[in-house]
Amino acid sequence: MEPTYLCSGVTWHDAGPALSLHEVQALPADSVAQDGTRRELLLTPDTRLAFEVTAEEKYCLGFHRVHGRDDRTWVPCAEEAPTERGSQCSRCFAQDDLRFMHDIHRSGIAPAGLKRYLDQPHWLYVATFADGSTKVGTAADLRKRARLVEQGAVVAQYVAYARDGRIVRILEDEVTRTVGLQQAVRSATKAAALCAPLPPVDLEHVNDGFALAARGLLGGGMGIEGFEVVHEEFEPPSSWARVLGYRGLQPYPEPLGRGRHGVTVREVLGPSALVSIDGADLLFVADLSQLKGRRLRRGDFSTAVPAVQEALF
Repeated sequence: MEPTYLCSGVTWHDAGPALSLHEVQALPADSVAQDGTRRELLLTPDTRLAFEVTAEEKYCLGFHRVHGRDDRTWVPCAEEAPTERGSQCSRCFAQDDLRFMHDIHRSGIAPAGLKRYLDQPHWLYVATFADGSTKVGTAADLRKRARLVEQGAVVAQYVAYARDGRIVRILEDEVTRTVGLQQAVRSATKAAALCAPLPPVDLEHVNDGFALAARGLLGGGMGIEGFEVVHEEFEPPSSWARVLGYRGLQPYPEPLGRGRHGVTVREVLGPSALVSIDGADLLFVADLSQLKGRRLRRGDFSTAVPAVQEALF
């Protein structure tokens, strides 16, 4: 029988995007070992992605111990329990050092390792996605570009450079409060946007407007020290221009979180994949974040050609 594994979503490395997997049983030989029992299946063009979701529940993805700026340990869920809060069970959530991340600038409370992590420089950015949805966010200096790549930002600018992670989160909250920028965009929104992206010039205009507003606010100083306003653009992977150049992309026709699927990966942008289906001429946008917390088993499966194929021709 094929092995079963738990998926924790898409990650990006120098080699490109990969589907991150946690071993439930032994994994296939073509996956790459990462971090003990973790494996990563590279999502290069023409990769065949065929699997079945083996359970209705979503399962806990464990927790992290943070030791320093670039040093953390991932701990799998000991009970392999269903999720209760986000992508975790209550037990793992209570042990996760990262849960203090978004409130430390108000509470001052965090484990020593997380405080060491936050002591490094951080960047404040304004990111825009393919439909014009825009958010403000933060990235540690070591993950300055990777953060935006993994999120799938189409256009983005760095607007401030802060001394540490506490200061940058104060700036982030103030930009949200005053400029009105949200701090998260749903992955489903990002995927849907790729089916009908705004023209690049319009996306740049949207991003420029919000970045200008954020810099105008931050330029007043806000009565705090430890940061400077910056003007720097994010450079996305070159392949993203091809993705945005496609016309006639359709949403993937089935929920990825259940059933059997078999597709060929053509391109990946952030957490979204352009895939082809056997027997269909169209390309489809699949939101791979739907696989987070799902138990998968590989097999010789093919997604059925959807009715939209016949309707358009």
